[in-house]
Amino acid sequence: MAYFDHAATSPMPAAVIDAWTSAVHLRGNASAIHRDGQKSRLLWEEGRDQLSAAIGANPFDVTLTGSGTEAINLAIKGLFWGRNGTPAEREPGAALPRPRVLTTEAEHHAALDTVHWLAQAEGAIVEFVRVDETGTVDLADLAAKLGDDVALVTTLWTNNEVGTIQPVAEIVALASAAGVPVHLDAVATLGYTAIDFANSGLAALSVSAHKVGGPVGVGALAVSRDWSIIPLIHGGSQQRLRSGSLDAAGVFAAGLAAQIATSAIDTKAARLSALRDRLATGILAAVPGATLRGHATNRSPGNVHVTIPGLNSASALFLLDEAGHSVSAGSACTAGVHAPSHVLRAMDVADDEGALRFTLGLENSESDIDALLRILPSIVARTTT
Repeated sequence: MAYFDHAATSPMPAAVIDAWTSAVHLRGNASAIHRDGQKSRLLWEEGRDQLSAAIGANPFDVTLTGSGTEAINLAIKGLFWGRNGTPAEREPGAALPRPRVLTTEAEHHAALDTVHWLAQAEGAIVEFVRVDETGTVDLADLAAKLGDDVALVTTLWTNNEVGTIQPVAEIVALASAAGVPVHLDAVATLGYTAIDFANSGLAALSVSAHKVGGPVGVGALAVSRDWSIIPLIHGGSQQRLRSGSLDAAGVFAAGLAAQIATSAIDTKAARLSALRDRLATGILAAVPGATLRGHATNRSPGNVHVTIPGLNSASALFLLDEAGHSVSAGSACTAGVHAPSHVLRAMDVADDEGALRFTLGLENSESDIDALLRILPSIVARTTT
């Protein structure tokens, strides 16, 4: 079976599986002071150091979390509280000094649901910056919305559905000039585009291990010392921004996966881009009405997202699976929800356009793509009204 759903989760390399299974045999709690505990601690620190190096961050500025979703929640809520104070610190009924949160309607639900929660529970004012038909942030609209009362800007570095890469330097420059911190969701960026957090000007950046062949259950948040972030989880102070027992085996495996994914990243990206372009060109030539979504050039090297008028995406995915090809229609986090994509709606794509998302990994080959292209037109024809 050919696997074209790396954006949902990427298979674990054999070396990562070996590292993980070896590490779980250790018996010590990584916070214990005895020898068994310190063996686990060293593994955890090695994994943290590798993961930090993969995103260009100081290890002491990286907090390991239980998922990318948790990392995103910690960044957004933590920055909001850092800028406004926690509910316990504020006078009852007092106005928030910086109530506005800027984001886009094309974000992952981990961010969208978080900012909506802040609006409902904390009185935040969520304002959406426009994106164009490629999913790219409208910089002029962002500049117009920035101000002293903005708590933070949060957006995707790479859109997880359509693959568009945002103009990160320009976003950070505009926000910095207004004295506003920026959080980037880089879950779909790690392993595909080089990340240099220390020199990015970002306040926070979140990633997830299983998107690059690490275990599910490990995320990370890099945080600049220039901004205050309030923890979500309290209890043991195992990390500066997160309490909870340290997952030595998971973090050790995650660090190795991140190191593997980011080594020779330019060479790997070039190979993936060639495969991506072969698939995109083939689909546009063979499938009537197909439109490539996302930016034509500023896009993830492994992402091909197309829409087709009248396509029943769910039926097409079923037939593709029956034919031996794992494909998605969008984010795996909402795969069970049969509704038009909020990302495509933000890009003004009509609801009757059915979507197919193909996300590639290094194990994919030209023969995989050619086999897919041979059967895709007939499947689309059978599932289009």
